[in-house]
Amino acid sequence: MTMNFFRGVMGGQPAGPQPTGAETIHKLCDRVASSTLLEDRRDAVRALKSLSKKYRLEVGTQAMDHLVHILQTDRSDSEILGYALDTLYNIICNDEEEEQDESEDMAAAPPVSGKHKNVPVSDENAQKQEEDLGVLFTDKFLGDSENVTLLLTLLEEFDFHVRWPGVKLLTALLKNQCNQVQGVILVSPMGVSRLMDLLADSREVIRNDGLLLLQQLTKGNAAIQKIVAFENAFERLLDIITEEGSSDGGIVVEDCLLLLVNLLRNNSSNQNFFKEGSYIQRMKPWFEVGDDNSGWSAQKVTNLHLMLQLVRVMVSPVNSPGATSSCQKSMYQCGLLQQLCTILMATGVPADILTETINTVSEVIRGSQINQDYFASVNAPSNPPRPAIVVLLMSMVNERQPFVLRCAVLYCFQCFLYKNQKGQGEIVATLLPSTIDANSISAGQLLCGGLFSADSLSNWCAAVALAHALQDNLTQKEQLLRVQLATSLGKPPVSLLQQCTNILSQGSKVQTRVGLLMLLCTWISNCPIAVTHFLHNQENVPFLTGQISENLGEDERLVQGLCALLLGICIYYNDNSLENYTKEKLKQLIEKRIGKENFVEKLGFVTKHELYSRAAQKPQPVFPSPEQMLFDHEFTKLVKELEGVITKAVHKTSEEEKKEEEVKKTLEQHDSIVIQYKDLIRDQDTQIQELREQVSTLSLNSEQMHNQITQQQSQIQQHKDQYNILKLKLGKDSQGLSSSQGEGAHVNGLHSEELSQLREEVEELRRQHTLQHTQLSDKDSLINTLRCGAAAAAQTTEGGAGGSDNTELLREVESLRSRVQAQCAEISQLQTERQELIRRAEAVSSAPASSSESSADTVKLSELESRLAAQTTETERLKEECRGLREGHAGLEQQLASAQSTVAIEQTEKTKLQQEVQESKKEQDDLLMLLADQDQKILNLKQRLRDLGETIDEDEDELDTRDQFGEDDDDDDEEDEENND
Repeated sequence: MTMNFFRGVMGGQPAGPQPTGAETIHKLCDRVASSTLLEDRRDAVRALKSLSKKYRLEVGTQAMDHLVHILQTDRSDSEILGYALDTLYNIICNDEEEEQDESEDMAAAPPVSGKHKNVPVSDENAQKQEEDLGVLFTDKFLGDSENVTLLLTLLEEFDFHVRWPGVKLLTALLKNQCNQVQGVILVSPMGVSRLMDLLADSREVIRNDGLLLLQQLTKGNAAIQKIVAFENAFERLLDIITEEGSSDGGIVVEDCLLLLVNLLRNNSSNQNFFKEGSYIQRMKPWFEVGDDNSGWSAQKVTNLHLMLQLVRVMVSPVNSPGATSSCQKSMYQCGLLQQLCTILMATGVPADILTETINTVSEVIRGSQINQDYFASVNAPSNPPRPAIVVLLMSMVNERQPFVLRCAVLYCFQCFLYKNQKGQGEIVATLLPSTIDANSISAGQLLCGGLFSADSLSNWCAAVALAHALQDNLTQKEQLLRVQLATSLGKPPVSLLQQCTNILSQGSKVQTRVGLLMLLCTWISNCPIAVTHFLHNQENVPFLTGQISENLGEDERLVQGLCALLLGICIYYNDNSLENYTKEKLKQLIEKRIGKENFVEKLGFVTKHELYSRAAQKPQPVFPSPEQMLFDHEFTKLVKELEGVITKAVHKTSEEEKKEEEVKKTLEQHDSIVIQYKDLIRDQDTQIQELREQVSTLSLNSEQMHNQITQQQSQIQQHKDQYNILKLKLGKDSQGLSSSQGEGAHVNGLHSEELSQLREEVEELRRQHTLQHTQLSDKDSLINTLRCGAAAAAQTTEGGAGGSDNTELLREVESLRSRVQAQCAEISQLQTERQELIRRAEAVSSAPASSSESSADTVKLSELESRLAAQTTETERLKEECRGLREGHAGLEQQLASAQSTVAIEQTEKTKLQQEVQESKKEQDDLLMLLADQDQKILNLKQRLRDLGETIDEDEDELDTRDQFGEDDDDDDEEDEENND
C-alpha cells in the first residue's frame, strides 16, 4: 500500500485524475505526522524534499512544523534528519542551486567547495518574490528560538548527511535574518564554539561551508567577532591559507580572507590580539612575487586583493592612532613594508593589484616617521635609479594612466607628507633655485609641470599634492615664496605664487581653478608673510572681489566660495604691513563692493557643496569620475577651521579688533609669565630632587652614626655593669672589715703592720686622686680651646656651610658631650670608691689597741689582705679602661677639629658649651670641697688619737703636710684656671 502511494507521488501513471501538488504535499504531511513506522516517515520526508523546490510555498506553509518535529523526535536516524534539513534549506534559501543527486551514494562524491553558483533569474519580480518567500519562512522558523538551538545541537552530529545540511540551513537563516540568528547564537551555551569546530572537520566541503557560515555570523557583530577570535580563529584560518597555497590557492583562501577581514575591520580588540599574537609576521610570505608576474589567474588577483585589504584594515586611518602606529611599526620590523614596496616597483603586476598596493603602502607609512623615511629611500629598478616617489608622481601627472591609479598615487604622496616635516622640506627643496638639478627629474619639477599642464586633472592633483607639502609647516610656506618660474624666453621669471594667480585670472576649467584656490588658501593661511606677498600684487584683490560680486551659474558657485575664503584669509592673517591693504581697508572694500552679508553667503557655498561632505569623510581620495574630483580631505578641515573665524573677522569693527589685540597681548604676557613660572617650577623641581638626594645621603650617614652610638652605649652599659659588680664586692669587703675591726685591733704584733698597709693604700688613693684631678684640668683646658676655636671659626666662616653640615656637626658635638659626661661619672665613681677606702682606714686607725690575739682573727686579717690586693688589681684594670676612653676621646676630638675646619659652629652652640663649662667647674669645686672635708676629718681623727694617748709617727705628719701642700696646690691651680677664663 505504501509503495503504491509513493509511485503515484513520484511519477507513476495510475489510472484516474492526477492530484495537484498541494494535495500531494498535504497527503505527505499527513503521512509524516501520523505514520508510526520510521521507514514510512523517512520516505514521506524524502518525497517532500523532492517537491520542495518546485512547490516551495506549499511545502513551506504545510510541512515546516512537521519537519521541525522530525528534527526533535527522530534524532536516532541520520537519514531522515538529513532529508528534513535539506527540505528546510530548500524552502528557506533564496539561491537557486544545481540539483544534487539524491541517491544513497551522495556522500561518495561531495562537492569540493562550499560556494554555490547563483543562476541569474531573468524575471526580477519573480526573484524578488522568491527572496520575500525566503524571509517569510525564515521568520516562521525563527518564531521559536529553540529551533536555532536545536539546529546548533544537530551540528554536533558527525554524520555527513546531518552536519552538511545543517551548516547550509544555518547559513541561509543568517543571510535572511542575520541579527536575530546572531542574538540566539550569542546567548546559546557553547554556540560559537560548536560552529568553530567546523573548521577542524576533515571533510573539506563541511569545512568550506563552515567558512561561509562564519562569514555570515561575524557580519557587524563585535561581540561574536571577539568570541570567534579568541576561539583561536586566526591560527586556524592562517593555517588553512598556508595549506591551500596562500595567494596561489583557490576559492577557500578567498573565503578565509573574507572571514579575517570581517573579524578585524573596526574591531580594535581583535586587531590588538592579531598584532600581539605575531600574526602580522605570518602575512609577509603572501606578498612574495617573482620576476615574471604575467599570467596571473583571476583567483590569484582576487586573493592578493583581499590580502592587501587585510593589511589596510590593520593600519586604517579610522583606527585609534596608538593601534595604527603599533601595527605600522610591526610591519616595518618584520619586512612586510619592504615586501609591499617590492610589488610596487615590480613589472608585470596587474593594474588593479598595483593600485591596491599603492593604497596599502600609503596607509602603512601614513604618520609613521620611520616608515616614511624608508619609503623615501626606495628606488625604482631603472637606469639610472630613480626614487619611487618620482616614478609615482610621473604616473600621477600622466593623463594616459588610469584614473584610479592616479588617485592612488596622490593618496600615497599625501600619506608620505602627513605629519612629516622632513619629507615636506625635501619636496619643497627640489623647487628652490639652489637645489635644482637640470640632469635629473625631481618631484618639484613634476609637480610644477602638472600644475601648469593642459590636463585639468593633473592641475588639480599637482595643486593638492603641493598643498600637502605646505600643510601645517610655516617654514616651507615661507621657503616656497622663493620659487621663481621662467614662463617664456626673454621674459623675467615670476614667482610661483604670482603664476598661480595668473592662471586663475585666465579663466581655466573649474577643476583647475578649484585646485589652485585650495593651494593658495593652504599656502597663505597662518602665514602673514605669504599674505603680504599675495596682496603686494595690485591685481589680486580686484580679481577676487570681482569674482565674488558677480552672479554666476551653479558651476561657478564653488569658485566664488573659494575666492571668498581666500580673501577672508587675507583679512584674518593680515599683519597690516601694507598700507593700502590693511584689515580695515579690506573690510571696507568688501562692504562697499560685495556687502558683508553677500560675502558670508558666498563663503558658505563651499561647505554646502554636495561633494564637500563626501571628501570630509575619509582621507583617501575616492571619486566616481574625474569630474567629481574637487575637494581634498585636509582642505575640508581647513575650511571648517577658518569659516567661523573669517565670518567674525569680517563683521568686527576696528574698536573690537583693537580690544582683541589688547586681549591677545595680555594673553601673550600671561603666557610669558606662565612660561617663567614653569621654568621656575622646573628649577625648583630640580633643586628638590637634589635636596632629596642629599637627605637620603644624610639619612644614611645618620643611620650609621646611630649604629655607632648604639654600640658605644652598649659598651658604656657593660662598664656600668662591671662597676656595679665591683661596688657590690666593695660593700661586702667593708662589712667584713667593720666586723673584724674589734678583733683585728687586738692582734699581737700586727697592729703597726696593718696601719702601714692602710697608709700605703691611702697614699695610693691620693695619687689616683691627683692623677684624676690632672685629667680634669686637661679636659678643662680642652674645653677652653674648643670654645676659642668655635668663636674664631664662627667669625671667619660665617654664612658658609649649609644646614645639612651644621646638623651633622651638632650630632658629633652631642656625642662628644655625652662621652665627657660618662667619663666624669666614672671619675665620680672612683672618687666615691676612694672615700670608702679612706673611711675604712679611719675606722682601722680609730680602733683601740689590744694585746689579745686569736688564730681566727689572724685568718680573717689574711682574707682582708687578699681582698685588698684583689681590689687594687681591679683598680688598675679600671685605670687601663680610663686610659682607653681617653684615647677614644682624643680621636673624637680630632674628628671635631676637622669638622670645625669646614663648618662654622653657631653662636647658640657656643653659649651652650660655655654653660657646660661653668657646670663642670661647679662640679670640680664641689669635688674639691669634698676632698678638703675628707682631709679635715682625717686630721681631726689623728688629733683625737693623740688626745687618747696614741702615738702618731712623723711619717704620718709628713703625710699630713703633703696633704696640706696638695690642697694649696689645688687652690693655686683653681686660681690659675679662673684667671685663664
